[in-house]
Amino acid sequence: MARKLSAKKRNRQSIVHNRRNRAAKSKIRSTVKQYESAAPETKVEGLRAVASVVDKAAVKRVIHRNKANRTKSRMAKKLNKAEASKG
Repeated sequence: MARKLSAKKRNRQSIVHNRRNRAAKSKIRSTVKQYESAAPETKVEGLRAVASVVDKAAVKRVIHRNKANRTKSRMAKKLNKAEASKG
């Protein structure tokens, strides 16, 4: 248990940050899952939604910017692969 006032404040801050980060990561995962299970016609809008959520998390430093770019790249790669196989 923290004894000093600054240590107690840091504990309170870490709890708030932990909850915020966990919510943001959960939103990323659910958006990616929605994108992957979406109909082929709505994949482009889904990719925009994934990019938006991932970029916002990267700006807030919930995830690293390289991870954000990697996630967007993988989603775009899946979209391009699906469109190429379609016709």
